Amino acid sequence: MVDFEKVLALPIFSNSPLVWIAAATVAVGVFGLLLAVRRAVRSYHRKFEEAGAAALVQVPLHVLSRTTLPFFVVLALFTGLRVLALGETTARVSATAITIALFWQTGIWAAATATTWLERKRQQRSAFASVGIIGVVINGVIWSFVILLTLDNLGVDITALVAGLGIGGIAIALAVQNIFGDLFASLSIALDRPFVEGDFLVVGEVLGTVETIGIKSTRLRSLSGEQVVMPNADLLGSRVRNYGRLVERRVLFATAVTYDTPIEAIRRIPQVIRGIVEGQADTRFDRSHFVAHGASSLDFETVYYVRSSDYNRYMDIQQAINLGLHKEFARLGVEFAYPTQKVLVASLAMKEAA
Repeated sequence: MVDFEKVLALPIFSNSPLVWIAAATVAVGVFGLLLAVRRAVRSYHRKFEEAGAAALVQVPLHVLSRTTLPFFVVLALFTGLRVLALGETTARVSATAITIALFWQTGIWAAATATTWLERKRQQRSAFASVGIIGVVINGVIWSFVILLTLDNLGVDITALVAGLGIGGIAIALAVQNIFGDLFASLSIALDRPFVEGDFLVVGEVLGTVETIGIKSTRLRSLSGEQVVMPNADLLGSRVRNYGRLVERRVLFATAVTYDTPIEAIRRIPQVIRGIVEGQADTRFDRSHFVAHGASSLDFETVYYVRSSDYNRYMDIQQAINLGLHKEFARLGVEFAYPTQKVLVASLAMKEAA
């Protein structure tokens, strides 16, 4: 049972009523001030959010707006107690209380920061399953530290607990190392973002569009329609060609004309090709040259860029260029070359005469 005589004998109860009134006034004033500050922070946060302000402004305001009433109560009481004359035991208990309250409030702030960051990741087209698992991992780490620090301040020996958690964690990691390999690969994809959902990838012989990036595997929809499931660890260990990040597509194509093409027409062909290419939208011409005398043709080489990652758009442009070449060559009287050979036959009579 509680010995009320010992409690009443504590130095804190030796303070005069006037001092107690002063302490209560300070506590209530601090509590009211903290509430007013939080209300102002939340108001500014709503305004900046509606105005679409930068994350550098929104995130701190959102985190501060998550400050809780219990923390305000503990902080106000701790401030009010500073006015009173306290004994050693009361001072130690109040210091422990404010320390634990600060640990938990810091945990709430850290969790709110992580949640806000992950939400912004989702808004940046990276809303896949690994983002959710990142949140679970981060919150687990945050609250594990908060609980351990709380127990330590309450006088609990956490050395054995930390050691047990470490040994247990190693045993679990060894048992499910393959799963953890894919999990950490998923986290790496979420943080580094080498590709996102909707990107077109080429991984070895696999070509497909990213449908889902999961905790253990990534699913691609191939060109032939089937779904290809690839473990995340294998995917990161491969050379991945991401056509979703393609800004300009370099196109090189050859044109061959017959050997009986007039020299003036040969000189004009690069300019004709340039005019056709530059006449197409979303293109940037690079060069066009008469590059070689082929076995049965005069060979021209042209390079241009398509300012779009859409493959269908590239094919539409190339088709228009090919049709334009046929039209212009017909107007100039130039013929496309095809494999031909000339066979010279000498008659028997000519050989005998020789």
